[in-house]
Amino acid sequence: MSKKILIFGASGAVGSSLAMLLKNDKIGCHLIGKNEDEISRLSGETGHSYSVADVLEDNFIEKVEKDVNDFEISGIAYCVGSIDLKPLNLISRKDILKCFSLNLFPIYDIIKKFQQKLKSNKGSIVLFSTVAVKQGFPNHSIISPVKASLEGLTVSLASELSPNIRVNCIAPSMSNSKMANKILKNPKIAEGIAKQHPLKRVGEGSDSAALAKFLLSEESSWITGQIIGVDGGRSNIG
Repeated sequence: MSKKILIFGASGAVGSSLAMLLKNDKIGCHLIGKNEDEISRLSGETGHSYSVADVLEDNFIEKVEKDVNDFEISGIAYCVGSIDLKPLNLISRKDILKCFSLNLFPIYDIIKKFQQKLKSNKGSIVLFSTVAVKQGFPNHSIISPVKASLEGLTVSLASELSPNIRVNCIAPSMSNSKMANKILKNPKIAEGIAKQHPLKRVGEGSDSAALAKFLLSEESSWITGQIIGVDGGRSNIG
């Protein structure tokens, strides 16, 4: 059986960049995304296999399992995410549950399903949080608590699944992506956000993908339970 890394949310900015980096290093992976046109196009560009599955659907994990049954799983990157911004007085319970349903709950199903394969391959799991957990921003009262829960899950699983499976989390700041386009498409807003970072630019999917590739590799074999910022210095430098 060939070893592969599973990339959930593979058609996004980080997931697609990671898929290309793995292709360049001749590392096999399996792409998972909800948009068939986007995921099949990326598959054609990279040569990676793929599944069409929406993590918000109850049977998404069965669809993926069927397609990867013949693969050994050496790593998982959960690149699915959202930017849910609302002032507190407009937030509903439905908003919060929807955010949890996309950003956190599917991770439990994924890891339970592939835990044994990851264990047998000394595998690595990479999750994605946000700088907004560490740095307070207005209108982030949906996404920040959800991603904070994900960071808690990271360290809990890193302890529970050691020494056979490593679990780490990347916490990016604002980066160019489809979901950030509504914010960054205004040049003045984009410039203002860039200036809020010590490195004076917004991120790119490739910035987080490069770290994800490292954390999925044997080169990071003594790293687990870490929350690592890829944020242009925003979380720690004024």
